[in-house]
Amino acid sequence: MSGRNTVLRSMHDLGVAAWFGGALMGAIGVNGGASEAKDPTERLRLSSPGWARWAPVQIAAIAVHGIGGIGLIVANKGRLAAQGEARTNSAVKIVVTAAAGAASVAAGLAGASILKHSDEGAESVSEPGSSASDELATAQRAEKVLQWAIPVLTGVLIVLGAQQGEQQRPGQGWAKNLTEKAKSAVGR
Repeated sequence: MSGRNTVLRSMHDLGVAAWFGGALMGAIGVNGGASEAKDPTERLRLSSPGWARWAPVQIAAIAVHGIGGIGLIVANKGRLAAQGEARTNSAVKIVVTAAAGAASVAAGLAGASILKHSDEGAESVSEPGSSASDELATAQRAEKVLQWAIPVLTGVLIVLGAQQGEQQRPGQGWAKNLTEKAKSAVGR
């Protein structure tokens, strides 16, 4: 195993943690809190500034996670070549990361549409009111799913990252193969 990759691993893990936590807090705190407004038009206007403030942080979190992930793939190319389980995990993580990224972009687009139609009012951020236009109702239906899909997908990324850490323990996959090769080289 090559040297430590503390900076890359930290970027990978902190990026996805911020992405996960921000999305979960947004669904529960920002959208949930805004839905408590008495005036239906304020329900949409209150959530949009919160999400707008979060957007640059989320983009940075996604970028930091991606840079860390790519760096770890490059740093661990030998382990990935030798350990099928690690290759599978990495492939699944790439697919889930792409899905979470796509969901984040779609949620941003839905949020922009919700803001554009905020004067129409709503039952909640993700529940259209009786007078909602088709555009607003479509954006709110998308938001209703995406606000939960993002924390689920990023949560899966955290679990897959933990699984990869376990795969590097002695006696597991690649580390076990190295130990066996070392023993063979010494003549045991």
